Amino acid sequence: MSSPYVRRRRLADELIKLREEHGYTADGLAAATGLSKQRISRLMRCRVRPNLDEIMRVLDHFEVGHERGQAIMDVACDAQERGWWERKATEMGLRQALYADLEWGAAKICEYQLTFLPGLLQIPSFTEARIRADQTIYQTTFDADSALEARRTRQAFLQQPDGPDYEVVIDELALRRMAAPVRVVAAQLDHLVDLGHHHDRLCIRVLRTDAHIDGHAVPRSAFSIYRYPDRDDPVVVAVDTATSDLVLTDHKDVGPYLALYSRLKDAALTQSDSLDFLAALAEKLPHETEGLVDHGADVLGLA
Repeated sequence: MSSPYVRRRRLADELIKLREEHGYTADGLAAATGLSKQRISRLMRCRVRPNLDEIMRVLDHFEVGHERGQAIMDVACDAQERGWWERKATEMGLRQALYADLEWGAAKICEYQLTFLPGLLQIPSFTEARIRADQTIYQTTFDADSALEARRTRQAFLQQPDGPDYEVVIDELALRRMAAPVRVVAAQLDHLVDLGHHHDRLCIRVLRTDAHIDGHAVPRSAFSIYRYPDRDDPVVVAVDTATSDLVLTDHKDVGPYLALYSRLKDAALTQSDSLDFLAALAEKLPHETEGLVDHGADVLGLA
């Protein structure tokens, strides 16, 4: 199953194409199919799960051929699905539920982290520290235990045989800033080095603060890029902000982030040099192995 959100976005695009190809307005399509104008609008804005009978009515009205019609119905079926994250969205946090949705069925994830270490690579003690900090600053209401369990479930997804390739560029700022107690950060850095040496589908690269980025491009926020096996599905960019996340699927919005990521990756250290840099950084920090390194060593099945 591909990301239900992405398939709903794809379905909306397919319906808009059909409407425009036949010269219909949204109101005209509603009148022709017997669906409400509100329903048509919500389907085309990706605001609602599709009803398969309704989608078939639209396809029948436009006399869509079998092959194209079947492809659209397959997308609609995926768009109806409810992932495990939806049952726990309130408890685990709506933002984390969104990322779990986008990750599901992805073929490749590319991520740039400006101020924090990637959630998919965090050890539990680091995640706990961040949850406590966010609850204090942003007054978040999700349940900490549920958030931790959801994070473990998301991390386990990377371990699946058909899991995505995962590539992350971590800004040196995120490594230097103590976003958790120092011994937790030390254990976290050790864990990143361990992961980088043992996962074939994982690539960790560090962007030094003195790196020369082509065109003097300056990243303004963290963001993630998601690509899916079906090439007709949109490439998705999720932009991280302080209180919410912006999800982009339109090519004109996605394009600049693809270009920026390429420049950041080119300017970053190689994977080998990045792991050496992380190891050297970790050595400078005090370590307390009990309850930290061992606790996080099995996050991605390495224990």
